[in-house]
Amino acid sequence: MAAGSQAMTKVSLRNIGSHKLRLALTVLAVVLGTAFIAGSMMFTNMLERTFDSAVATQYKNADAVVEPGEDSSAVPADVAETVTKMDTVERANIVGSRTVVAATTDEEAIQMRQGRASAAAYYGAEDNVGQAPEIVDGRAPEPGHDPAEAVLNANGAAFYGIELNQELIVVDTRGRQRYTITGLYEDEVVQETSLSFLLPEADYREFYVTQDTVPGLLLAGPEGTEPQLLVDEISNAHPDLTVRTGEEAAEETSKSVREALSFVSYFLIAFGLVGLLVGTFLIANTFSMIVAQRTKEFALLRALGASRGQVTRSVLAEALIVGLIGSAVGVAAGAGLVAVIKQVMARYNMHLPAGGIGFEPDTAVVPIVAGVIVTLISAWAPARQAGRVQPVEAMRASESAAPQPLMKRTVPGAVLIAAGVAVAVVALAWGDGATSRRASLVGVAAVAVIAGIFLAGPAMSLPVVPPIGRLIGAPFGTVGRLASTNTQRNPRRTSATAFALMLGIALVTIIGMLGASMKYSVDTVAENEVSAEYVLAGPDMAAFPIPKDLMERLPEVDGVGAVAAYTEAAITVDGEYSAQLGDFGSTTVLYGDPGNLISLDMAEGSSSLEGNTVIAPRAWAQERGWQVGDTVTLAAPGITPMTVEATVGGIFEESSMLPAVVVSADAVGEVLPPNSANIIMLGVVGDGSVSTAQLRENLEAEVKPDIVVQIKSKDDISGEVLDLIDQMLFILYALLSLAVVIAVLGIVNTLTLSVIERRQEIGMLRAVGTHRRQVRIMIILESVQMAFFGAVLGVLLGLGLGWSFLTVLANQGLEKIVIPWGLVGWMLGGSVVVGIIAALWPAGRAAKTPPLDAIAD
Repeated sequence: MAAGSQAMTKVSLRNIGSHKLRLALTVLAVVLGTAFIAGSMMFTNMLERTFDSAVATQYKNADAVVEPGEDSSAVPADVAETVTKMDTVERANIVGSRTVVAATTDEEAIQMRQGRASAAAYYGAEDNVGQAPEIVDGRAPEPGHDPAEAVLNANGAAFYGIELNQELIVVDTRGRQRYTITGLYEDEVVQETSLSFLLPEADYREFYVTQDTVPGLLLAGPEGTEPQLLVDEISNAHPDLTVRTGEEAAEETSKSVREALSFVSYFLIAFGLVGLLVGTFLIANTFSMIVAQRTKEFALLRALGASRGQVTRSVLAEALIVGLIGSAVGVAAGAGLVAVIKQVMARYNMHLPAGGIGFEPDTAVVPIVAGVIVTLISAWAPARQAGRVQPVEAMRASESAAPQPLMKRTVPGAVLIAAGVAVAVVALAWGDGATSRRASLVGVAAVAVIAGIFLAGPAMSLPVVPPIGRLIGAPFGTVGRLASTNTQRNPRRTSATAFALMLGIALVTIIGMLGASMKYSVDTVAENEVSAEYVLAGPDMAAFPIPKDLMERLPEVDGVGAVAAYTEAAITVDGEYSAQLGDFGSTTVLYGDPGNLISLDMAEGSSSLEGNTVIAPRAWAQERGWQVGDTVTLAAPGITPMTVEATVGGIFEESSMLPAVVVSADAVGEVLPPNSANIIMLGVVGDGSVSTAQLRENLEAEVKPDIVVQIKSKDDISGEVLDLIDQMLFILYALLSLAVVIAVLGIVNTLTLSVIERRQEIGMLRAVGTHRRQVRIMIILESVQMAFFGAVLGVLLGLGLGWSFLTVLANQGLEKIVIPWGLVGWMLGGSVVVGIIAALWPAGRAAKTPPLDAIAD
């Protein structure tokens, strides 16, 4: 009698329930992959929700938003005054804030911890277009006081120990002010690591807004005002302005924030997909072993009348259940992952926004669908294999019943590997090709080689694993030889188990090579290209400009021989910027002789930038046909119609720090309005009259009142960059560790299923006198062999792909490829430890196998 669908469903459900350990190990692989995808989506949603809340608060109740037109950077003050006096405008607020540095009255800067300090205008409940800040302690600030009065976010004040009525020094690019903190306010959008000062509008305009302009306006009309009518009225009266409704401004701002955060989301999801990819091989391996173990079961079902399709569908039904359970648990684990990340980062003063973990329906649906699809794909081949089992298989031993030749998969695998290598060679030899296209070719080669290794892996393991097994097992005598024989007996299982670990270690190797090469480049640039003894810059890696008068003050400091300064300005040289991103561009500007800041190898002319002069790298000059003495045109598109002629004063050899044309400060001063270019960095060379240490002390004494200036040596500069690289690598390694964890679980899974499958064999060994300790050693040695084989493959693959990628990226500044031999050694040695740890539980389980029960079975 043919087995019905209902009966087969019962068989599937009972089979899952009766093998809880096997179910748990398979589910865990799905959980890890989907948890990472779910967690990354929640993490991004949490950030987006916070920014949406901040945007909604800013534009709440705003009927119109007035901003500069396309050809301007600010709204003229007289135009702003005309707009605010319109009959249809009831309230008007200035938009914008100014980044500042705060310090105590003894001129000790408050060191910001992953936050920023800013100043903006304060508006009370009656005047605020949006939502007025709620003052929880003290009072609102009043205009016209000296020092100026300000209110501060309460959480930031508590975090940095700032008290009510305390006086502070606040410095920006234009000068320094003094604030008295008269009140503390609550704002859930402002993080506790930031300081947000709010001043009366009159004081804010005096300190931070140019007298004849304002950055923008938020407008609210009387009750019942139609926002679009107000927008149309202002636009018609002032067509040069950009005017939008508050709702439109909020939507566009939120959209731009989401686009900016999309990179973070894609980055995190990419690592989640790596986890799922590794988990795919683990799931496929598990189902293959399950099918092999259940050969008799499937044969009996076939003998009882079950069709091929019914057996296949029963295995897929089990996979569906596993995928659903694993994915659902993965979503819950992803939520826990985000919560843990928030707590850990808060402990290290890197506070993420409050307001939940970003759970939304799509953060559950997408990971569950992905997990189920991956599980079904992984189980498809084993399910078809189960359906092909013949009834006669019930009379044979499961493992010896169906020996499968390796030729069918080895040949296509070898072809894929050869094709991948050939594509990589083409990418490396294509010297004139675009970097992105060459990198894409290397990516294609990587996919081909990885797929080829997956197919040809069993054949590759035969000449490698047995010698490794004999070498590792030599000290253990017969047990060691037996372990080597066991891994050789089933090369498919050995290769599939090692493959997951290979992927994880290959990725770690590639990232390790990238990090080591970046560090070498940073050290080389700092040592060979920075000629200044000390570099003076603002906080946050020179993101905050420094006072302009330092250029005049520093030469008077005892021990200072020469000074040069670096900045950037939005000017073009013969219609081109030094660097351009989208519609925005800038050109490098230097004050003084750049040789006092950066080591330049001059090929022609002089590095001195006096008068209207430009200098350029040889390659830049050759592409444009420039010679020393030629004339070029400087302009500032969108800022001023004025142009000026400049002379090419020198051509220098390739420089990592100055890859494009450089313009003199004198020439920029003739194109741009006075004081429009801020100094980003200053270089100081000593005159030899004092020691290097004394020169630093003299400089520190001179700049202490400036508060924003930091003094750094070459080692300090490279150290900061190296710290950033280390932080980046730490994050990448932490993410990649997920793939390694899944691979380790794969070894545990494989060994556990292997012990279940070889119960009779292990029972026989116990019956003929093998001790429990020897059985444990045998299983552990098998695990170490597979782990070490996977590590060797991973290191070789990682070194090959890493070398290819970095060679293609040579013109991006990574000219020297560094192999992190220490990391390679740790991974190879760590694979032995991984093999031992992964085998402890399966080995203990094998050692407890009852001899008589196994023989009776």
